[in-house]
Amino acid sequence: MTTPSAVPTKLTTHGKEILAEATLSDSSACLASTSWNGTRRRAAGLAAVLLLLSAAAGVAAPSPDAEKEKQKEKPYALIFGTVFGPDARGVAGVKVKIRRSDQKKAKWEMYSDRRGEFAQRVPAGKADYLVWADLPGPKDQLRQEVAVHVENDERVDISLHLK
Repeated sequence: MTTPSAVPTKLTTHGKEILAEATLSDSSACLASTSWNGTRRRAAGLAAVLLLLSAAAGVAAPSPDAEKEKQKEKPYALIFGTVFGPDARGVAGVKVKIRRSDQKKAKWEMYSDRRGEFAQRVPAGKADYLVWADLPGPKDQLRQEVAVHVENDERVDISLHLK
């Protein structure tokens, strides 16, 4: 009886080179020594498949770094609102702008959806914001601004009423 022999095999997966050994049984070792094309190649192929499957299983598991990044996700507050028309129905496609009350220019802008709703994430923490609908027309017309106060990572619901 002969001892099993190991066949070294190199695999490259996801840019990493892996060195594996496939062990051949007694009968395979005899055949492997006489013919490279036969059993030895099949054993190496089998080892390659097994290594790829085990490497793929390792890739699918989340890495500790990914979990740390997920935990580092910054907290946020949400300003959620609805734009209503003169008939008290939601108005779609209205440009809504948001700025901090201590700034002059809008930092965020979005459009209301088909139900007249909009939502914007803002940094968590104590802050005051101004929200308004940016309507076409003369810029000197009086626009209605809604003041929003955020304390922390919370949701604040507002409504904008168009005239």
